[in-house]
Amino acid sequence: SLKMASDSPESLMTLCTDYCLRNLEGTLCYLLDNETLRLHPDIFLPSEICDKLVNEYVELVKTDSIFEPHESFFTLFSDPRSTRLARIHLREQIVQDQDLEAIRKQDLVELYLTNCEKLTAKSLQTLVSFSHTLISLSLFGCCNIFYEEENPGGCEDDCLVNPTRQVLVKDFTFEGFSRLRFLNLGRLIEGVNVETLLRPLASLAALDLSGIQLNDVGFLTQWKDSLVSLVLYNMDLSEEHIQVIAQLHKLRHLDISRDHLSSYYKFKLTRRVLNLFVENLVNLTSLDISGHTMLENCTIPSMEEKMGQTSIEPAKSSIAPFRGLKRPLQFLGLFETSLCRLTHIPAYKVSGDKNEEQVLNAIEAYTEHRPEITSRAINLLFDIARIERCSQLLRALQLVITALKCHKDDKNIQVTGSAALFYLTNSEYRMEQSVKLRRQVIQVVLNGMESYQEVTVQRNCCLTLCNFSIPEELEFQYRRVNELLLNILNQSRQDESIQRIAVHLCNALVCQVDNDHKEAVGKMGFVTTMLKLIQKKLADKTCDQVMEFSWSALWNITDETPDNCEMFLNYSGMKLFLECLKEFPEKQELHRNMLGLLGNVAEVKELRPQLMTSQFISVFSNLLESKADGIEVSYNACGVLSHIMFDGPEAWGICEPHREEVVKRMWAAIQSWDINSRRNINYRSFEPILRLLPQGISPVSQHWATWALYNLVSVYPDKYCPLLIKEGGIPLLKDMIEMASARQETKEMAR
Repeated sequence: SLKMASDSPESLMTLCTDYCLRNLEGTLCYLLDNETLRLHPDIFLPSEICDKLVNEYVELVKTDSIFEPHESFFTLFSDPRSTRLARIHLREQIVQDQDLEAIRKQDLVELYLTNCEKLTAKSLQTLVSFSHTLISLSLFGCCNIFYEEENPGGCEDDCLVNPTRQVLVKDFTFEGFSRLRFLNLGRLIEGVNVETLLRPLASLAALDLSGIQLNDVGFLTQWKDSLVSLVLYNMDLSEEHIQVIAQLHKLRHLDISRDHLSSYYKFKLTRRVLNLFVENLVNLTSLDISGHTMLENCTIPSMEEKMGQTSIEPAKSSIAPFRGLKRPLQFLGLFETSLCRLTHIPAYKVSGDKNEEQVLNAIEAYTEHRPEITSRAINLLFDIARIERCSQLLRALQLVITALKCHKDDKNIQVTGSAALFYLTNSEYRMEQSVKLRRQVIQVVLNGMESYQEVTVQRNCCLTLCNFSIPEELEFQYRRVNELLLNILNQSRQDESIQRIAVHLCNALVCQVDNDHKEAVGKMGFVTTMLKLIQKKLADKTCDQVMEFSWSALWNITDETPDNCEMFLNYSGMKLFLECLKEFPEKQELHRNMLGLLGNVAEVKELRPQLMTSQFISVFSNLLESKADGIEVSYNACGVLSHIMFDGPEAWGICEPHREEVVKRMWAAIQSWDINSRRNINYRSFEPILRLLPQGISPVSQHWATWALYNLVSVYPDKYCPLLIKEGGIPLLKDMIEMASARQETKEMAR
């Protein structure tokens, strides 16, 4: 089912929501006074649509760097007569006091505020507006919501130094929230009296007090007939806590797990405590005791433990206290405990670190509110993907993508998640992945590169991009990928390995793409960035992969793109070419890449006069004799000269070397090449070569062009015969055979 789910297209609702949010002005809204968004007066939207608009908006602001947030977005939902809200989920810095204030007239049923650190006590007052309808409320991680600003009286100067003091609000309670059933106060600030806060609530069904330290939880018994879910993650427990919990006989979900790294806990789990839970909490379907140290052995003898097929039947449980369960638990959290490695665990789903299934269950259960645990679980997944083989690939990928999106600013998750993605997208898993899923991977990788200048994240992200078909799979984010890579390459302090991968990616991105893409990337500073890298390598006297890839990338980006060729010349490209030639006389690959690039420059008529100097012509002539990389260097040097010769004797504005002398050397070079040479070159179009056929001004250029076509169509007929026909080469060759000025051997070859 996961395979199908990830493959199915987005729903029409999702596509429309996304489109409207990206084009608010053109769809739902108009701009008032050029700055404030206003809803068109004839628009009436039900809560199904408004909820989705708000929730998707929050998601887009969080995960799409190109999406611009709007100051006045929440004001669109200020009037319940035209827009209705019921269930909304807001996160992090996106939401401020005035945003909640804007929607205070709405009858909200569900409001999740997760890690909204900008909210202050002003928002507590706004919550009161929703008190008569609210059923579910989460204030998880809203660490400032109980603080208000107090302006100190007295001297003016003092006010400048300390304009506002943060004061804890002590008098707020949930008085009047008559329908509230589900409440999450996770990571509530110290100093708030939880008991007083909650006392007015008549019948709580679910309560989350993660990360709050309470010595006395006796007040929980006031909901012993209604409480079905209790989360006390990272609360330091005592015998008193356990006695209270045992009285909450309606509990179906109990979570007393902890992060065993976060601080010292006195409490140790015992067999007796687990027995107490099993005996008293008869409705329990989900229990989480992750991270706990077991004070005594709760397991059955190991001989018995290893016997028989793995079973989830309570009667066979390897954990003795759980033999008293009436039926297997739906979920049992055993992450970072020794119990998860036992054979018979009486639960359908177990979180732990024993195998892939347990690790994926852990990532799934803890991602939203416990990044510190999730990053360790993803680290375990990374090892599984690297060393063994993932059997639940799609689930693994989707969970990692979700974690990376959810915790864009969490360094640990970005490091471990990006590393896991590298192994989960490599070629052995490729067949199982849909286009949609692979695009989601690319999006989160680019998000990571944007938010993190940290070396490990950058390297992991670049390596992961190498698992994709480039440029095809990155085409939908073409500008953004290039900008990010150029950004990496323009940093002053650089990590060698990242530099190498980034240059390789840049090169691949400009290979075989349309000219408008190349022009756009040229304008972003691609040409100058590559020249800077070459300059740096020259200064260090190193010719490594970065040097070779940089020239190769310039060769690709100048192909049939005159603007980029001109940029190469304007930024001292020729000077670098000569210096590299002199510094690295033996580097064949380098010579090939440099001459391939100059071939592109020579194809541009307006730029050829800049190549017409004694120094350059001598260098090109000498390279005709080069045996570097088979015939490639000699062939490209001859190509450059063929275009220069095509401009005729009157364009030859130098005394040395003589034109005739160079022509003679060109004939000699062409005659020395093996006509069946296999080639290290890739033509997308023959147009620059075909240009040299219908002319009598330079027979040697005509001969070079004919040789090039003959070699390519005879060695690679399937690829190049159709191209020659499509671009009208046949009539041009026929006409040339009739030309008096053409040499006999050229005609033979053309025939």
